[in-house]
Amino acid sequence: MLTIVFQAGGKSQRMGRDKALVDFHGQPLIKRVIQRVQHLADEIIVTTNNPDSYKFLGLPLFRDIFPGRGSLGGLYTALSAANRPTVAVLACDMPFVNPGLLEYQADQINRGNVDVVIPQTNAGWEPFHAVYRRDTCRESLKSALNSGKWRVDSWFPDVNVFPVPQDIWIKYDPQLLSFFNINTPQDLDYAVQIASNAGKRNLNE
Repeated sequence: MLTIVFQAGGKSQRMGRDKALVDFHGQPLIKRVIQRVQHLADEIIVTTNNPDSYKFLGLPLFRDIFPGRGSLGGLYTALSAANRPTVAVLACDMPFVNPGLLEYQADQINRGNVDVVIPQTNAGWEPFHAVYRRDTCRESLKSALNSGKWRVDSWFPDVNVFPVPQDIWIKYDPQLLSFFNINTPQDLDYAVQIASNAGKRNLNE
C-alpha cells in the first residue's frame, strides 16, 4: 500500500523557469518522472505551491502546510497528504528515478522496525528518493518544524532510519543516475542526451 508523492513547483532559480515543466523528449519532465514509477503506486500525489500549473496531470495537488519552511516543510506536507501508511517522496526533477530501488526501499519499510529508508551517498542523504512510514515520521517532522528546525535530516534521531549504502543501491543503479537532478539548462541537455542513448547504455528509460 504505497503512496508516491512528487514534489514540484519550486523556485527553479538556476533553470530560469519551472524545471518540472521543461520539455523532456516531448513531454513535461514531471510526467516522465511519474511514468517511471507509477506502476508501484496505489496513490499518486503532487505537492506544489503553483497548483494551476499542474492541473493537466489530473492528480491531487497539495500546497505546503508550512509555507516557506523549505525541504522540511515540503516533506511534512507530503506525508500529511498521503492516505497510505508507506510513502515514497520523490523530487520532480530526477529523470532517472529508479523503480527497482524504490521498490526495494518500500519493501524494507513493510518488513517493519524502520521508519525511513533513505539512500546515502558521498554527498549525503537523498531524502527525495526515499520511503517513509507516514504516521511515525509525520509526528517527528511536525515536532521538528515546531521547534524551528530547518535541516531535512534534523528529525532523524527521533525515528529508526535505515541508510541504504552505495553497495546496495548501486546494484539497482550501476550507472549512478538515480539521484541526478536537473537544476540548470546544461543539466537538462545532459540528461536528454543520456536518455537518447538509453538503449546503448542499457538504461531503464
